[in-house]
Amino acid sequence: MCGLNVFVSSRPSAGAPDPASQAAFAAALETMHHRGPDDTRVEFTEGAAFGFKRLAIIDRSEAAQPVHYRDRWTVVFNGEIYNYRELRAELIRDHGATFVTEGDSEVLAAAFHFWGPAALPRLRGMFAFVAYDHWTGTLHAARDQFGIKPLYLLETVDGLFLASERKALTAFAGDPAATLDTDALAHYFTFQFVPDPLTLSRQIRRLPPGHHLTWTPGGGQRLTRYFRPSLRPLAISETAAFDGIRDALRDSVRAHLHAEVPVGAFLSSGVDSSAIVALAREHKPDLHVFTAGFAQDGYSEIEIAQNTAEQLGVRITPTVVTEDDVIRELPRIVHLLDDPVADPSLIPLYFLAQTASRYVTVVLSGEGSDELFGGYTIYREPASLSRIEHLPTGMKRGLRGLAHAIPEGVKGRSFLERGTTPIEERYYGNARIFTPAEKAELLRFTAEPHTAITSQLYAETADVDDVASMQYVDLHTWLPGDILAKADRMSMAHSLELRVPFLDQAVYAAAAGLPTSLKLPANNRHTTKHALREAMRGIVPESVRERRKLGFPTPTRLWLKGGIGDWVGGLIAGSGPRHLIDVDYALRLLTEHRAGHADNSRKVWTVAMFCLWWAIHVDRTIRPAPSPALMANDRWATVLTDR
Repeated sequence: MCGLNVFVSSRPSAGAPDPASQAAFAAALETMHHRGPDDTRVEFTEGAAFGFKRLAIIDRSEAAQPVHYRDRWTVVFNGEIYNYRELRAELIRDHGATFVTEGDSEVLAAAFHFWGPAALPRLRGMFAFVAYDHWTGTLHAARDQFGIKPLYLLETVDGLFLASERKALTAFAGDPAATLDTDALAHYFTFQFVPDPLTLSRQIRRLPPGHHLTWTPGGGQRLTRYFRPSLRPLAISETAAFDGIRDALRDSVRAHLHAEVPVGAFLSSGVDSSAIVALAREHKPDLHVFTAGFAQDGYSEIEIAQNTAEQLGVRITPTVVTEDDVIRELPRIVHLLDDPVADPSLIPLYFLAQTASRYVTVVLSGEGSDELFGGYTIYREPASLSRIEHLPTGMKRGLRGLAHAIPEGVKGRSFLERGTTPIEERYYGNARIFTPAEKAELLRFTAEPHTAITSQLYAETADVDDVASMQYVDLHTWLPGDILAKADRMSMAHSLELRVPFLDQAVYAAAAGLPTSLKLPANNRHTTKHALREAMRGIVPESVRERRKLGFPTPTRLWLKGGIGDWVGGLIAGSGPRHLIDVDYALRLLTEHRAGHADNSRKVWTVAMFCLWWAIHVDRTIRPAPSPALMANDRWATVLTDR
């Protein structure tokens, strides 16, 4: 797990960057020191620059980056290739490839040399990399199939910049206020994150998951999709489905344990993390696991996780998060995210990673299971609405009119509204913060609707049922934009590598063909991820296998009624972007919430995180302090002071 930045000049005959440009490039790399504190390398060649921050996991004494191959390729690579030893053997056998290191970075370079882009579907792992071909002057970049690892792009008249985090590119982009992408901001207030490939800067974009980019000076960018997750039910028996999931996940966990540093795991109350821990313990009996919860009653999974750890026979270290912790660290958390993500569960994840990093360098975690196996309760909505959806169009139109006549908040209104609204309009992701009507009140500008993000996704799933369509939308939006973004940033904030065994090619293949009946059985309206739960029978404790999903419950609703609510109110009231949002409307939402008239916690939190982002990145009235460990790095401290 590392941080990279790259620059390739738009002038083919350009020499090495001048001293001022070299200094700016090196300073940009230092903004990502947390991603790789073990080693720093910067190389300047004719018309190009390569920077790398390394968190050493495999072949720790060698395998430094940038890596070079046959005087043709320079490669910088963030992530892990879990099948690199098999690929290495194949490259030696079939192509006579030679290697000077034992790591996966050189194998990636050789694979691209001999196989070109055809190597991408063969890579088992998580990755974002840049490979520069000195012979042809072509830059190649790629991101893994699901978007586990990030990669940002900025093209200017000077050339192409790439980096693992957006903050490493901001010095080369325009003023953040002048270049703000209002469409991206509008989508943030819908989804609670900025969906790929957008960022809040019109100039900077993310490389989408499963894509390969080529770029040449004067030739511009060419984007090719090499992988598209698709959920198409197959004719498969229950026994074959359950056995296939169990075997694939067991093998994935085994592969994800490979490292030359201590490896642990996260453990919550649910079946996902419990399955990972149980299978990991088969290979690593001394596995150390970590869990987190809040001091408020009813907002902690620590006791459940401790009971699970005891039954599985693993050591567990808990972390209790207080309101003071949140107020102290929230500015740094938002700074690390680059673009705001209003998912409160990233807060316990931040502190969980902080604790784990004191004991291990790598953790296994359960992200991706819900999207693949049908773990969200909202996926049961199509079944509950089916009685209305199958009614004639005229009758549905009448019921919709009736719904509008029912006062807001009265039982039955929402059911009628959603049942008479096509799925393409009513479902736009696992998190749905402001409706189009509410955004019209909040925003002081007109932007494209959320369907600009989701309509093509629905078009691509016209031949499957509504549940598969909803999963498909989440796989392409919620998973990379929220789940994986927060996992990457909150773990890397503490130089901790987070691995996700569920997002493995073989596990995906085992999940992709499941019919809805094996994910959400009709005879039990409370059960989700049925196939996964059955596959884990006898592996995880029965009490866990049957437990309903909780996630990391976060007391945002309570916070906003207490001291954090006072702080949020002041933040919004003194907010700089009044030309973008109606501050009075946002404050009314907070007042209603604090008075107990409505639960506006998610809406208020989403506004507050944007206002905090603006104060940090645009107005710069709030200056988040890095962790003490990072402040020990003089260059990092200097960069923060300069900014």
